[in-house]
Amino acid sequence: MELEISNEAKLPTRNGDFKIKAFKEGCKEHIAIYKEPFVEIPIVRIHSECLTGDALGSRKCDCGEQLEEALGIIAKNGGMVIYLKQEGRDIGLLNKVNAYALQDRGFDTVEANHQLGFEADLRRYDIAEKILSHFKITKIKLLTNNPAKIKSLANIKIIERIPLKIKPNLYNEDYLNTKKRKLGHLD
Repeated sequence: MELEISNEAKLPTRNGDFKIKAFKEGCKEHIAIYKEPFVEIPIVRIHSECLTGDALGSRKCDCGEQLEEALGIIAKNGGMVIYLKQEGRDIGLLNKVNAYALQDRGFDTVEANHQLGFEADLRRYDIAEKILSHFKITKIKLLTNNPAKIKSLANIKIIERIPLKIKPNLYNEDYLNTKKRKLGHLD
């Protein structure tokens, strides 16, 4: 599928001044938020959309805090956040809220997705490779705890994995443990 790519625009934020580009893939629109100049091996965070965590400050997950931490790191060191439209591990917002309701009843995040008829994680990351290729980036330091992101970047050389540590809270401790235990997330 061919990508439609926006013009570059300035994006001043509370974390610093960035640039932004949008990438339209079918019905999905992703963005790259970046700080130039890129060093030879830039720091990159591939972040999946999480309206509840990123915009509303939900404490049920660590997404919003991971995004803020990544933007802070990139503001200081240069690099890029690739923000992918993959709400709720790509089950969509309506189903994510239904999964939240199941979690309120005692199911963990993986069990909730299964109860709704979905796999634990439907996301794919090949679009991230296309975005990196657009910027002619072939080697990165990947800011992640998710081994699926590491495995999926077949055509990008990952020189280093940088852990993204977020302190657990009362609401997300079980969620974070489930990600480690059932989805193989790293420390």
